[in-house]
Amino acid sequence: MKFDLEERTEKFALDVRAFVKELPQTISNAEDSKQLIRASGSVAANYIEANEALSKKDFFYRIKVCRKESKVCRLFLRLMESGGNERLEVERSGLEKEATEFILIFNKILKSDDSSNF
Repeated sequence: MKFDLEERTEKFALDVRAFVKELPQTISNAEDSKQLIRASGSVAANYIEANEALSKKDFFYRIKVCRKESKVCRLFLRLMESGGNERLEVERSGLEKEATEFILIFNKILKSDDSSNF
């Protein structure tokens, strides 16, 4: 399962980048896109780091960062302006759903006290 989530978070980061490329070029989209791209990459990178953690404490810290960055992604996805493009709205909705699912997954990991997650 751990590698599945590594691939899934990486795919999310790639999908975010593809989505951002298609957005209308507005000042707010340009600024928000930078934050969204950073946060989506951070989810993937911190999940990899969690899997390579040297201690349980480090593992849970990285998972907390993943959860935080997933929330940031969801916020910036909501702020993006699609210019009324229905296809982009559907894409945004799918990305928001994925960010929300990551939040739920990371919450579940944090609530479990099972060392098999480490």
